Amino acid sequence: MINLQIEIFLLIVVGLILSKTGLMSSLTRKQLTKIVLTIVLPCSIIQSFEIDVDHDLIVSCIIVFLVSVMTQFIYWLFNCFLWKNQSLARRINLQYGTMVSNAGFMGMPLAQGVFGDIGLLYASIFLIPQRVCMWSYGLSLYTTSRKQDLIKNVLFHPCIIAIFIGVLLMIGRMFGFVLPEALDDTIGAIASCNTALSMIAIGGILSDVNVDDVFDKTTLFYSMIRLIVLPLVLLGIVRFLNIDILVANVCVLLSGMPAASTTAMLAQTYDKDPVFSSKLVFVSTLFSLFTLPLLSMILGGR
Repeated sequence: MINLQIEIFLLIVVGLILSKTGLMSSLTRKQLTKIVLTIVLPCSIIQSFEIDVDHDLIVSCIIVFLVSVMTQFIYWLFNCFLWKNQSLARRINLQYGTMVSNAGFMGMPLAQGVFGDIGLLYASIFLIPQRVCMWSYGLSLYTTSRKQDLIKNVLFHPCIIAIFIGVLLMIGRMFGFVLPEALDDTIGAIASCNTALSMIAIGGILSDVNVDDVFDKTTLFYSMIRLIVLPLVLLGIVRFLNIDILVANVCVLLSGMPAASTTAMLAQTYDKDPVFSSKLVFVSTLFSLFTLPLLSMILGGR
């Protein structure tokens, strides 16, 4: 985990350097982010479902999904009493950042690196409720979108479509159906770029943050809640429920991710204090480089 975190940190530094030196422009960062979200990450998700299915795996995926639903409910409960003393724009960013983490962009590569393909599979399932909340409750914090638009954003998100495809392929393997080798190798080649491109893109996004005044009380308190308190609360619950250790570890690890990069993107789009939202992403991502290895040590083993 520590070696993987060092790798993640160095890849983020590469993104920072590329942006600071002008080798990666703002437009390039946006395009790279779109490429990762629309093709690279979905290919990783599809590949993670290409495993032999048994009864235990199906049960484990159902448990992961239920734990994820419970996790989103815990986030919502925290939002009910936290951030009340903040200004409206800040409160919106803090509530969104509490409800939606970077479990997709950063968590999935980490889950794959720490737990292998089965970790990525569980992570894909874990993210379904979060993506639903992201494009419904989360988006509603910034704007009053129509219900039809919210449903469309959820159902037609590339990562959700990839999960549907992955489930079909997993079922197909039960009956002897596999993808043609050339197509499967192509998906694998694209998927192998996931960690590097994701972290470089995050580094590029964080390059716009002014570090001179980034460490204020609110961003530090938020980072403590997002990176330490929430995963420890979930850890206590899954240990009490005696959930399978691998399932529990993946879920807890993903619950300890920093603020989603979409926090800054939505704040910029809807003019809800984008500078503050960028600070949330930067500070929580920075401290996650230290908290995630510690969290992994607490979890202990696969």
